[in-house]
Amino acid sequence: MEIGASIFFTDYAMAPSDLAVALEQRGFDSLWVAEHSHMPVTRRFTHPLGAAALTREYFDVMDPFVTLSAAAAVTTRLKLGTAICLIIQRDTIQTAKSVASLDRVSNGRLLFGIGCGWNAEEMEDHGVVFETRTQKMREQIEAMRQIWTKPKPEYHGEIIDFPPMETWPKPIQNPLPVIVGGAFRFAARRAIRYGDGILPAAPAAGSGSPEEFMPRFRQMAEEAGRDPVSLSVTIGNAPEDLDLLRRNRDLGVTRMTVRLPAARQEELLPILDRWARLIPRIDA
Repeated sequence: MEIGASIFFTDYAMAPSDLAVALEQRGFDSLWVAEHSHMPVTRRFTHPLGAAALTREYFDVMDPFVTLSAAAAVTTRLKLGTAICLIIQRDTIQTAKSVASLDRVSNGRLLFGIGCGWNAEEMEDHGVVFETRTQKMREQIEAMRQIWTKPKPEYHGEIIDFPPMETWPKPIQNPLPVIVGGAFRFAARRAIRYGDGILPAAPAAGSGSPEEFMPRFRQMAEEAGRDPVSLSVTIGNAPEDLDLLRRNRDLGVTRMTVRLPAARQEELLPILDRWARLIPRIDA
């Protein structure tokens, strides 16, 4: 089982390039970054984990493709993940180009984590219809896969529709890994239908424990005709608990990520140093 790290990069956090180097040096396999374009002042819904979870970093987070490009430039092994990219708030064709470009400049290290999000007003400010957001996300990924793999891609859905075009670059990875985030019962179905892995939300947000959802996920994949081994499982909030980490490894979890605060180097490096000592022991 691999260990990654996740963070909301802000202007008061450790710089993406510095953190990426520190992670790669200490044996982390991946860096995952969040996304919110903005935070509307008036909202119908709050964070799935409650109002207290909506900390300042949600308002201040930087663009994921910018920060991951900075991380790509100074590393050679570290995988680069979005957790999550709110693709329904983005233009499909332009985002497909951004994804392909980042996979190219990183030499095939992108893990494209996607999700619908929870903030209805944020979506609606981008012209997204809240009630059809999940359909839009599916059509966007189906359309992007055409763009990433076909010389003259076209796509005709109910929401996403475009005639044949020519657009490059294509990603190095084929298929480029699309990792679907969200509460397990929803994200699992979407991942099996059009993704390559799952980022289940925290148990408090409706996913349950790995002991509960890992067997169910394998069963769902098999029933849909997909090889469960081909679908990755990335779980957040990794604890500094060797026994629990090994239990999740034995359940078949692909990766756990350490949630880092949006803080400066002097606060983050001691955390990374503790994990540098712990990571080699997980599979020992």
